[in-house]
Amino acid sequence: MSDDEAKQRAARAALELLPESGVIGLGTGSTTRFFIEGLAELVQRGRRFTGVPTSQQSRALATQRGIPLLDDAGPWQIDLCVDGADEVSDTLDLIKGGGDAHTREKIVNFSAKKNVIIVDASKLSKLLGEKRAIPVEVLVFGHLTTQQALQRFGQPTLRVRAGAPVLTDSGNYIYDVAVSPLPDPGAVDRALRQVPGVVETGLFCGRADWVIVAEAQGIRQLSRES
Repeated sequence: MSDDEAKQRAARAALELLPESGVIGLGTGSTTRFFIEGLAELVQRGRRFTGVPTSQQSRALATQRGIPLLDDAGPWQIDLCVDGADEVSDTLDLIKGGGDAHTREKIVNFSAKKNVIIVDASKLSKLLGEKRAIPVEVLVFGHLTTQQALQRFGQPTLRVRAGAPVLTDSGNYIYDVAVSPLPDPGAVDRALRQVPGVVETGLFCGRADWVIVAEAQGIRQLSRES
């Protein structure tokens, strides 16, 4: 099974968890792209869904596909948010932010009654930090000073694409902080957010109600209650 096939299967499984109608948080990334396209098909068939995008990328795709959207200001009453993740621990804590949108994703995640995470099996690990660095969104102002402060957590590397620093939709930089595996990611998240200049981290602790995993042998659904 190819990566795209796994992502499509996970997205289809998430569609089955949708309410009959309602407000849906639209995550960012290659896996959630398949979910947004599937949601658009349901809207075209008459299902009444409205979306809250977590990035300009997701807003553009949803608009192109004809999904009605709420504005970025909020407040929202989100029935279900569907998003991807870059790493998922045994306790269903997450690292997110590979798509440069983790701050907006976290705001929408916290505004949702329930959160569904869709991934392929390659994203699973025992502890966060085994496979991925922690994305940390920081202010451009004084970012080298912020980088120095981040060094006590691990090795921070400014995210660069096409020879230039990546700018988030909010106009900030991202440092990817390589760390040792984290036995207590919640404590690290809280400590990182105390660093002046840090806007938000890509650590999502206790924020996944269900994780849908696409594996070679089929779909596996993990729950915090299980």
